[in-house]
Amino acid sequence: MGRDHRSRGPAGLAGFRQDVIAGLSLPQKALPPKHFYDAAGSRLFERICRLPEYYPTRAELALTRAHIGAIARFAGKGSILLEYGSGESLKTRLLLRALRPSVYMPVDISEDALRLAVAKLRRAFPGLRIAPVVGDFTRPLEMPALGGRDRLVYFPGSTIGNLTPQEAQAFLRMTRGQVGPRGAMLVGVDLKKDANLLHAAYNDSRGVTAAFNLNLLSRINRELGGDFDLRRFAHYAFYNAPLGRIEMHLVSLSRQTVNVGDHRFGFGAGESIHTENSYKYSVEEFQALAAESGFRGDKVWTDRRGLFSLHGLIAD
Repeated sequence: MGRDHRSRGPAGLAGFRQDVIAGLSLPQKALPPKHFYDAAGSRLFERICRLPEYYPTRAELALTRAHIGAIARFAGKGSILLEYGSGESLKTRLLLRALRPSVYMPVDISEDALRLAVAKLRRAFPGLRIAPVVGDFTRPLEMPALGGRDRLVYFPGSTIGNLTPQEAQAFLRMTRGQVGPRGAMLVGVDLKKDANLLHAAYNDSRGVTAAFNLNLLSRINRELGGDFDLRRFAHYAFYNAPLGRIEMHLVSLSRQTVNVGDHRFGFGAGESIHTENSYKYSVEEFQALAAESGFRGDKVWTDRRGLFSLHGLIAD
């Protein structure tokens, strides 16, 4: 799991329907993790971030606080700060106070989420110029022309781990084009670690992550006319060590047929819907990935336990 890139509103609903029908038609049924984040899913994710087992949020916040001076020196003051995600978190506020950017551009696919985040930030930072951009940051975006200042892209929360390494490389290459020849990027990356820690983070004792995963089926029922029986599916998450990723699935507990609008899908007992990957990297692995995408790994900060990393990348 990582920071979300939500999909609400009319255009989002059409994309949601298309992704669900296409994903459930695959031999290995799959759904994109960006669709987790309806209102209920967003609330559940906020609960996940407070769970004792879920270390990424606390680790990233701790390292940001501990190294904010060095992060600010790397980023430079007065630049254009572009954040993928609606950006109302504590980490964003720390960065805004330290950098004092000339312009802050939060990007989010959900216009409602963006409007709410911007309203809160305008109250907290009344002198800050905010230029929100509605769009899916996994695809090329039309950015407003804001002069020739350097751009810094902020991508916290380990959301890059939801992309395959090939997708992450393409995403970084696209971002490299947006920041320009003198631009930079700060990106949060979850580190490889003891598989038991990873297992606990995605299989918490209170069942919040399970509820978050199953909520995707509730959303399909509510918004797309589905008839999933949530009692006949179970959350399943495990660390796939050869691929270096956590996989989250929803497993059918029996042979069954499910309708989504006019479409019908059969499930065998034990068949799963693959709902998320969360790739973990060593520092060296991620720097090599960045280098192949046109960035040079200039700085890296980690928390005291070595659980999480923040990479300062320079456009090469």
